[in-house]
Amino acid sequence: MLYPKNLEQKINFQKIKDLVKEECTSSLGKGFVDKISFSADLKLIQKLLNQTAEFKEILISGETFPSSNFTDLGFFLEKAKLEGTFLDEEEFHEIKLALRTLQGCLNFFAKHGDFYPTLSQLLAMVMDLDLSLLKEIDRVLDEKGKMKSNASKELQLIRSQIIYEETRLRKVMERIFKEAKAKGLTVEDAGITIRSGRMVIPVAAENKRKMRGFIHDESATGQTVFMEPEEALDINNEIRDLEYMERREIIRILTELTNHLRPSIPALRKATNFLGLIDFIRAKAKFALKTESNKPQLFKEQQLFWTKARHPLLELALKAQNRNIVPIDIELTKERRLVIISGPNAGGKSVSLKTVALLQYMLQCGLLIPVHPDSKCSLFKNFFIDIGDEQNLENDLSTYSSHLMSMRYFTDFADKKTIIFIDEFGTGTEPQFGGAIAEAVLLELNRKGVFGIVTTHYGNLKQTADKHPGLVNAAMRYDVEHLSPLYQLQIGKPGSSFALEIASKIGIRKEILNYAKSQIGDERVRYDRLLTQLENEKNKYGIILKDVQEKEQLLKTRLQEYNQLKETLEQAKKRVIQEAKLEAKRLLDETNKKIENTIRIIKEEKADKEKTKEVRKSLEQFKSKVKPEKISIEPITYKTIGGEIKVGDWVRLKDNGAIAEVLGLKNKEAEISIGDLKSMVKLSRLEKISKSEVRKKTHSKHSTSYTTQQKLMDFSTNLDLRGKRGEEVLPLIQNFIDEGYMLGIKELRIVHGKGDGILREITRNLLHTMQPVQKVQDEHADRGGAGVSLVTLK
Repeated sequence: MLYPKNLEQKINFQKIKDLVKEECTSSLGKGFVDKISFSADLKLIQKLLNQTAEFKEILISGETFPSSNFTDLGFFLEKAKLEGTFLDEEEFHEIKLALRTLQGCLNFFAKHGDFYPTLSQLLAMVMDLDLSLLKEIDRVLDEKGKMKSNASKELQLIRSQIIYEETRLRKVMERIFKEAKAKGLTVEDAGITIRSGRMVIPVAAENKRKMRGFIHDESATGQTVFMEPEEALDINNEIRDLEYMERREIIRILTELTNHLRPSIPALRKATNFLGLIDFIRAKAKFALKTESNKPQLFKEQQLFWTKARHPLLELALKAQNRNIVPIDIELTKERRLVIISGPNAGGKSVSLKTVALLQYMLQCGLLIPVHPDSKCSLFKNFFIDIGDEQNLENDLSTYSSHLMSMRYFTDFADKKTIIFIDEFGTGTEPQFGGAIAEAVLLELNRKGVFGIVTTHYGNLKQTADKHPGLVNAAMRYDVEHLSPLYQLQIGKPGSSFALEIASKIGIRKEILNYAKSQIGDERVRYDRLLTQLENEKNKYGIILKDVQEKEQLLKTRLQEYNQLKETLEQAKKRVIQEAKLEAKRLLDETNKKIENTIRIIKEEKADKEKTKEVRKSLEQFKSKVKPEKISIEPITYKTIGGEIKVGDWVRLKDNGAIAEVLGLKNKEAEISIGDLKSMVKLSRLEKISKSEVRKKTHSKHSTSYTTQQKLMDFSTNLDLRGKRGEEVLPLIQNFIDEGYMLGIKELRIVHGKGDGILREITRNLLHTMQPVQKVQDEHADRGGAGVSLVTLK
């Protein structure tokens, strides 16, 4: 049950329907928008929401889905229903385009239907349709909707004959025109033209009797006549007869095609409805994307718990002004069913009420709503509102009388499955009596278990909400110091109208305000002052809390970066130890072989002193060779350099001093590599250092020994092959892949450019033959696309 009759107009739902209509591409879809209606059927609403949510996913995924030719075939089908009639070429072309759209929908769901189960159920509407009709139309009509010459043998023969006769006619006309021109009969700079569908020659009016033929037209001035030469008459008549024959053959073909279509008319009607429904659902999904709407969780038990709810029309209007909307959080439960919102004028009370009313109505019409997807809600059987001035001069109703009529309706018909919205409850009459009547109505609605939102300035309603279970106060927050609303809804405490504070700030004299306070009463002034104090403290601690949360978030980010860096260093350490063990094993094996060989030589030479000395000297030289040198490692420092940070540069993180290489740039962020660790960081956190200095200092400090750290520092994950010849790139790629694989790097980039694709083909062919390579693919389009090969190593 809805109240009043103009409910949709009052909550601006008609504007929502108009915006959804703008997203439709056909009259069919717009027709479905006109049929949108309020429903309390949970299964129906769940299905409608799922359909829109699934189509929203299709739009986000970027999958190709038909987007045009959702044509209303009703008129064509009605015309084709009569025996002996036929559809013309243009009408069959429209049917063909619609069938192609339908076929595109069927193909899409055949491929992706498992991901969109609710939408796939709609295919039952077109199960009876035989798409062989599309093949038949394609056989007869070309892509522009014109009859193909090979639609029948007769038509092909007729059109061939027409072409032959037109060619013969052109030759005859050109000869006659040439002769007439030579005789000076034609108009200067004139040429053969067409009049009444026949080829004619422009002849000067004074020369018309010097040429045998028929006059078909004359110029506006009368100085030129357009004559059909007598020799061309028979040929033109033959062409005209052939054109009549062509038209009769086309009608015969179209009649047969219409007869072929006629049995499919019932199935085509269903297909038309399917296309309209798909266009409608897509329009709802596109509107949901535009308003960032989602599908909340639906429950049978009456409740409403929305986070980050936004009025879609207000948000679109603010976006056009480059302003942001302030979302609201609202909660209605069995224990707190009726929310009494108070606060200053222009503080956002009515906007909050209308936001909840519009979103709940949208939801029960099957539309996604702009709330956080974790929001919870239920459906209500009755939807009552009392918003705005319903003064009716014809029925002699005052504003307050119209409000009282609404209250009588609410108290008579409301129940536990009703949600109500009352704006400025009790206003329109003397406050003392209006407040009392409003309090009585509020208690009656609470007794009936009604859910809803009420806005008011009356203090007695705020006090009533504090005393009775089921009612709860709420306030629109206000910055008293700057006299500006914050548009934030806070549930749990009443709000002040801040009338005295606003009056004082504006400059009303103190004696006037003192008199007003005396009339209000000390208790009410203290109560209002307490609310003001609470609001000020709320604002103060809100700022502190925001600062703490920002610092906590920064701490979490830094901790995550530290853990990632620590993990990378641990992995690097393990690799270094493993490589050292392998190197030590190799040296030990080589040493053992050398010693065994020395012993063997000594034995074979039977301890010859000279030979023994020579062999021992050789062994000592080998020992000195494999003996590790003492290395004093000093901390490496790098000077920062100016200039723009580019891909391939070396940088240092300001906050932790880590050295990294820049892999890519996007907006104000950079993708960097610290060993195996890849991360996206803001450019403001980086300072550029000299690439040559990094490599120079790395080599000078570690030139006497092999370390993974040195290799990681020297190694670049980018290999630029542009400008190289084919024979040059083979060893470069081989060494690049081998070294990257040895260092444990997972992803490498090879820049070969697009060009003619030769260098790219050589690179890809070689990479596919290399054992360490797991996968090769194009880089992201923003970072080079097909001009860069992204190599993933095993």
